[in-house]
Amino acid sequence: MLNLSIPWWEFVVRALVVFGFLLFALRVLGKKQIGQLAPFDLVLLLILSNAVQNSMNAGDNSLLGGLISAATLLLLDYFFGWVTFKNKRASKLIEGRPEVLIHDGKIFEKTLIKERINHNTLEEALRKEGVFSIQDVHYAILENSGAISVIRKKDKTT
Repeated sequence: MLNLSIPWWEFVVRALVVFGFLLFALRVLGKKQIGQLAPFDLVLLLILSNAVQNSMNAGDNSLLGGLISAATLLLLDYFFGWVTFKNKRASKLIEGRPEVLIHDGKIFEKTLIKERINHNTLEEALRKEGVFSIQDVHYAILENSGAISVIRKKDKTT
């Protein structure tokens, strides 16, 4: 249960490498919140976690090995949270930056393509905010979290 088949520090190094690879890969793939994941995306994440498990633990199924790997991942999460809070450059690199999708009723098609957002997804986000016409949108912004924020145009009659 507590006997390790590899040195403790190798768990840490393996977790660092896997975390770095997945952070890069998921960052490149785009911005989606867990709540916005399609069934395909959820299945992909579940399979990814299983695929990298052995690369992190080198086949060691001990309790201590799992705890070392988990502690390393939690410390990495804390570290990256702290770095992105303290450093704007690191935040842009790690978390990305918001992207304008619509400005004054004009859709930025290139941004939609770059972020792999189709019109149905955009229109759904608008409807959730009670907006039924793109012409009524002052800004629609894809946030770092993957959420789409919508700011309506001000009513000119008031």
